[in-house]
Parts: sequence; C-alpha cells; structure tokens
Amino acid sequence: MLPLPFSRQPARLTLLALACLSGHSAFAEEPVQLDSLQVTGVHLSEVEAAREELKRVPGATNVVDMAKVEQGRVAGVADVLAYQPGVYAQSPGNEGVKISVRGSGINRGPGSHASGTHILLDGLPLTGSGGTPYELLEPLWISRAEVLRGANGFDRGALALGGAIDYITHTGHTAPKLQLRYEAGSRGYQKRNIASGQVLGDFDYYLALTDSHTDGYQDHSSGKGKGVAGNFGYRLNENLETRFYLRYRETEHETPGRLTKAQLKDDPRQAAAANRSIDAHRDQPGSTWLANKTTWRIDDDSTLVAGLAYHHYPMDITETAYRGGAYRIRVDYSDISGTLNYTRRHTLFGLNSSTTIGWRSTTNLPSSKAKETAALPINVNGTPYPAGTLMRAYEHLGSDHVLHIGNELELTPDLWLTSGLALIYTRREVQVTWPANDDKLDESTWDYAPRIGLRYQLNPDVQLFGNISRSVEPPHAWSMLWSSPLRFPTSNQPWSNRQSAAISLDNQTATTFEVGGRGDSMLGQWELTYYYSQVRHELLTVEIEPNVFAESNASPTVHQGIEAGLTSPLWQGGAAGALSLRQAYTFSDFHYRDDDTFGDNRLPGLPRHYYQAEVRYDHPSGFYAGLNTQYASKVAVDYANSYYADAYATFGATLGYASPKDDWQAWLDLRNLTDKRYAATVTPGYDDKGADIARSTPGEGFGVYTGVSWSWL
Repeated sequence: MLPLPFSRQPARLTLLALACLSGHSAFAEEPVQLDSLQVTGVHLSEVEAAREELKRVPGATNVVDMAKVEQGRVAGVADVLAYQPGVYAQSPGNEGVKISVRGSGINRGPGSHASGTHILLDGLPLTGSGGTPYELLEPLWISRAEVLRGANGFDRGALALGGAIDYITHTGHTAPKLQLRYEAGSRGYQKRNIASGQVLGDFDYYLALTDSHTDGYQDHSSGKGKGVAGNFGYRLNENLETRFYLRYRETEHETPGRLTKAQLKDDPRQAAAANRSIDAHRDQPGSTWLANKTTWRIDDDSTLVAGLAYHHYPMDITETAYRGGAYRIRVDYSDISGTLNYTRRHTLFGLNSSTTIGWRSTTNLPSSKAKETAALPINVNGTPYPAGTLMRAYEHLGSDHVLHIGNELELTPDLWLTSGLALIYTRREVQVTWPANDDKLDESTWDYAPRIGLRYQLNPDVQLFGNISRSVEPPHAWSMLWSSPLRFPTSNQPWSNRQSAAISLDNQTATTFEVGGRGDSMLGQWELTYYYSQVRHELLTVEIEPNVFAESNASPTVHQGIEAGLTSPLWQGGAAGALSLRQAYTFSDFHYRDDDTFGDNRLPGLPRHYYQAEVRYDHPSGFYAGLNTQYASKVAVDYANSYYADAYATFGATLGYASPKDDWQAWLDLRNLTDKRYAATVTPGYDDKGADIARSTPGEGFGVYTGVSWSWL
C-alpha cells in the first residue's frame, strides 16, 4: 500500500485538469489580452566576434581594431601593432619593420625578411621558407589583426616561437560603399586610399587602391609604394560560400644604412657614407598574391575550410657587401600554399568536445632563383671585375608541411582542456649554379610539436589559463647558403672556387610554459601572462661585415617574460565625455644558458623593458584628444654585451574628430614631441669589443601628420 501523500496524487491531478478546462471555458467567453513577448539578441561586430573567439584559446592573444588605429597616421604595420602587450614592432621610417613576439627574429634588421612569427593574410599563409616579405602588408586594406602569441597559433598551423599574426582584409560586409582617405605630414609624407565594398544579394566585394610617398627621415631614405587589393565573395547556398583574393603591390625605397651612437647623437638624419656612395636601395617591383578560400558547412556541427594561395615576390637590391664592393642582388621568389581545416563539435567520454584537423603546406616553385652582379667596378683579390659582371647565381628552395590535430574538451561548465599534436615535414634545397659546381645541399626533416592547456572561467569577469607546448622553426633556405664559411674566403683564390658551399642547420625548437589570465575589474579590462621557454638550436643572425649576415644554431638559450595590458576608464562624465588610459608593458629576458664563449649573456637586439601608454579624452560629439608615450630600455648591440644602445622615452599627441555617424573623420597626429634622438632598431654584431660600431637605425624625429577620411555608408 502506498503512503498517504502518493495515494492522494491522482485526485489532485484530476482537480488540476478540471481547473484547466474550466479556465479554458472562461477564456473563451472573456478573451484576455497578454503582453507582447520580445526576443532580443546582441549583434557582435566582426572585431567583437573575433575577440570572443580568441577567448577560447588557453593563452595570450591580441585583437587589433583598425577603426581605432585609423584615428591617426597609418604608415605601416608598426602603427597597427602599437599598444599591444607582448609585441615589439619598430620601423626605421620606411616599409621595413622589425616585429618580434617573445624574442622571435630577435637579431634581424628591419630591412630583411622577418622570421620567427608565422604571418597570414585572411587565414592563408604569407610566410614562406625564406621568411616573411613585407611589401603586401598595407594596413589600410585590413579590418583587424589577430595576434596569437607563442604556441597559441597552433590551430592556424603556426609552430614558430613567436606564434601567428593574421591580417584580416575588409570585405563587402565591413567596408563602406565608398571611402576616400588622405594623409600628409612631415618630410614629404603622403598617402592616398580609395576603397569600395558592398553586399549585393549573395555576392559581395571589396576593392581598394593605395599609394604613398615619403622623403624619409634620414638622408637617402625616400620611398614610395602603390598597390591594389580586392576580394570577391559568393554564397552558393546557405551552407557553401567561396571568396577570391587579389593583392598586388610595388615598393621602392632607398636604404640609408645604420649609424654609430656618436653619429646618431650628432646628426641622426645623416646616411652611412657607403650607402650613399653606391646609391643603395631596395625595390620590390611588383608582388602578386592570388588566393581562394571556400567554406562548407557540412551540417550544424561540422565545417570544412579549404584555401589555396599563389605568391610571386621578386626583389632587386643594391647594397654593400664583401670588402666594400657594391653588389646588385636580384631574387625571384614564387610560392604555392594550401590549407585544409575540418572542425567538428561532438561528445567525447560524454563531455562536450570540439576537434580540429588541419593541414598547411607552402612550397617554393622551381622558378625561385637569385643572382648577384657587380653594381660598380670592383676588385676581388687583385682581379678587377667591371660593373654588370655576374658574380654568383644560386637557388635556395624550400617547403614546409604541417599536419595538426587539436581538441577542446569541456571537463566542467567552467573548465576546458585543450590538447593537440602537430607533425612538420620540411625540405631545403640549396645550390650555387654559377660558378658551376656539384656541391648541392638537399635536406629533409621530420619534427613534432605537442600542446596541452587549460582555461578556467573563475567568474563571469575573470578567465585563467595555462599551457605547455613545443615549438618548431626550420631554418630559412637562404641562410643555409649565405651563412656558409666559404662565402668570404680568407685566402687569395680564384672567384670560381669560392662562394660555392652550403651549410646544414638544425630546426630551432623550444619547450614553453605559459600561465596567465584576462578579465574585467574595477581597474578596467586587463590581461597578464608569464611565459618561460627553453630553446635549443636557436637560429641567431649576426652581421659579420657591413650588410653581410650569417645565421647559425646557438647553444641553449632561455626566453622568458611578462606581458601585461590594461585599459582603464579614469572618468565617466556622461554628456561631458570620458577619460581613459590604455597601457601595454612587455618584460623580456632572453639569454644564453652557460655558453662556452658568452656565458649567460643577454641576446642582443631587443630592449628588456618596453612600455607604451595613452591617456585619451572622448566627447560624445566625436571629438577626441590624447597624449601618449613610449619607453624602451637599453639594448645590447653585440653578443659579447660589450656595447649598448641607450634607453629612450618619446612622447606624442593626437587630436581629432570622428563623426558619430562614422561617415567622416579628421585628425592631427604629433610624433616625438621632444625630438628625441634614439635607436629605433639594432642589428647586432658578434663582438664589438666595446667599440661604437654602426649598428643602430635612428627613430623618426619630431613629426606632424594630419589626415581626413570620408565614407559613403
């Protein structure tokens, strides 16, 4: 017999049913008007959606909104990556830029291909086996930039120590129907941009043309560039869409060379005498990037994205080289890249899970060749060579293939486990074809990179994360040739017997531990990360003679640092406006681990402390004004740490108006208000024995820039 409470339950249910029927009858006789029900949702912009997506990464990331960057001068990617914790980006005043994330490419100068960070355009590879050229990185063409520091670029096929930077181009969904922009300023700086984008049913397009010119800060540093970018998207059906991309760009700029500390203090606008005497310059006469990306939503839980890109990027460089001679180096690079990424949401061990399987491949085409000729009459070991003489021809080819699988597992509603494993296969082929010889280097290598991480949502406003990972970076094919000990002989020997050898270099690998968090508090939006990397076979570059560089594998090194960012609302005055402060601080400790020659010396090329901040006032009418500063500590200029570039601090200001309708804006950008003389970048030497050697590229002095933009929305 059931207990009494249960025995009464059927009676209660019967009474409830009768009450419902009775109520229905009453409603039929006397209708009751109910309040309307409204269902609302929050529409996220593409930039906001990207920020939310990157919060799923158990590590440090950045999202750069170009709408904010464009409220001032946008000369190059150094302007794009300003105020980003963990990112060092400095330009000598031309299109060259030195970008370093967690010490990647620490020793490279701003005029060479960047290394250590995998660069993508719209999720498709730009970086090749020779590094990353910069002539296609026109910032006015992009809507945002995403930086995934260190191993956090794993799901994009990036295994390098510095991670990945993805420049996302405008589409018809983010661009106005017509936009005109003009910038002008000190030292002949001008930049013009016209762009258009629209959505026309299932079709959308974006098209932009840009050209620029500058006389340069240093003597013999003028430059110009022009190019076009476009993409065209079509939605075939609700589950299938495709987009075609085109980028074409030409750049020319003179190269003034580096200065000593004494020269920089005396007159930072002077050029190196050797560079002026040979009219040193760097031309990139037409780089083309063609690509397609197609997305197939197989079902509600599965997506397949395929991409294909072709990149042709020739270079024509005249510079000083062996024993003061002048050489013209013409390189013709061509790459083909492919990507394939499959993502599926599912359950694993009864838990919510998401798995991504991806493949990335970049291969130099056989047409990639290079040759050196005498730019001026030269004399080598007593033998004269007239201008135009072919001195050397060579090939440096390579390919990189990455297969990666990653999984995100929801252990509890607030705790996620991320794991992954990547396999990398690289091949390098290097040979001098003139003078003819049989010394050909052809190497292939397999390597791997595992990853595991956790992220924990402590509360709605605070997320904590940590991960352990391995990174892999293969050597550049050109460095295996240019680093050869036979490139510059010490004895008198016929030209045909020299410059013919190549050297083998190991993959640079690192094991990195990272821990940090991000969130919102009474102080504002914050992020804080600590990382520690033990690096083996680090690929370090050294200038052995003026404009002559060699790369080799170093003894064990350590890269560790702190990356901190904070955006604080200082004052909220309603109709009177608001005052805010944004800050970015990066602490970098990069050093040898008991090297036979240099002990625990710092690695040269980057400041230990790097800080940027801006305090800004915004009025609801659209008026804004800001004061900013940048500080960098002293930088070692050689591996022996025998000499340092000075620490510096610069100050700037902005003043502008951005229409609340976003249809037009005007601004004034003041740079380096105190006209501080400082070294923007340092290209390290081996052991300068305390001497003041020309290793510094001067930063720009005081400058005034203004601009206006109008958009038809």
